[in-house]
Amino acid sequence: MKINLGWISNDDFAPRYAGKSQNNSTTDTKLLDAYSQAVIAVVEKVSPAVVNIDVQRWLTGSRHRRYLSLAPEVRGNGSGFIFSKDGYILTNSHVVHEASKIQVTLSDGRSYDAEMVGDDPDTDIAVIRIRASNLVAAPLGDSQSLRVGQLAIAIGHPLGFQTTVTTGVISALGRSFKSRSGKLIENVIQTDAALNPGNSGGPLVTSHAQVIGINTAIAMAAQGICFAIPINTAKMVIPVLMKHGKVRRGYIGIGGQNVQISWRIALFNELAVDTGIYVMYVEPNSPAQKAGLQQGDVIIAFNSLPVGNMEQLQKFLTPESIGVRSQLTILRNNRKLAVTIVPEESPHKNY
Repeated sequence: MKINLGWISNDDFAPRYAGKSQNNSTTDTKLLDAYSQAVIAVVEKVSPAVVNIDVQRWLTGSRHRRYLSLAPEVRGNGSGFIFSKDGYILTNSHVVHEASKIQVTLSDGRSYDAEMVGDDPDTDIAVIRIRASNLVAAPLGDSQSLRVGQLAIAIGHPLGFQTTVTTGVISALGRSFKSRSGKLIENVIQTDAALNPGNSGGPLVTSHAQVIGINTAIAMAAQGICFAIPINTAKMVIPVLMKHGKVRRGYIGIGGQNVQISWRIALFNELAVDTGIYVMYVEPNSPAQKAGLQQGDVIIAFNSLPVGNMEQLQKFLTPESIGVRSQLTILRNNRKLAVTIVPEESPHKNY
């Protein structure tokens, strides 16, 4: 028996494949257009609130400080954003710290002298104010609801280039790192949205045009590793700075990172939380070192109250906690352990 298989031409497939390729191309174009439109909408809404900050300061320790005309002077610049229509602006502490003069330029070109309202080096947050009308304020979001991988948009004035926009994603949450001054900054957001000198103090924004971070630092030896202070931290600090000009807080002296605790360990130790703070390092002569904390410990409670992340621990380290014997509950080698600790007043007075 002879079977005729016949011939199948490539042309038989061409119309179907060509249509599929065209549909894919159309879909990709629509997705890219939607992404572009989302970024454009965010920039149009938030950029009017982003400001350029020029700073002058006298060199610390100058023997000629009393004679201002002779004192060595340095200049710097950074970014910031208006968060209240009556002229209050958020920026980084390191941008305006010990400034002798602060000048703010708005997106429409208007320029104003600014006054220092408050400064907190421990969180690298500062509030300044200008007296101006017709201001646009950026809406503040909720950094606690962030998820790794979501879109992040950075807006600022790096290297003097006005209203520069970069995009990326949230790379990690709950980071801790030391600034170039050696000061520990905790609970930061890591992003790969490109930052450059001058971006400091500018907003990190979601696709819904809500500020979820204050851009603060770049890992100089790496690419695509940038950091921002969570806006929820700023929300706690702003009222204190506006009332007192500074923040007095407790300090225990650790570098930590938020971690997930496995359900087996949580069940075995009867824990009230499934997250904690992994101790990455302990600062010398700190309350943590005196209490015997070690690298690798996981903090899960403060005075028997659950601690699931760095932000929750910061809430317990109030001025009232300074000098008071307290109890930290930790996991060491996966077993629950209580240690006594006495928080001190934060030693980070300045840079």
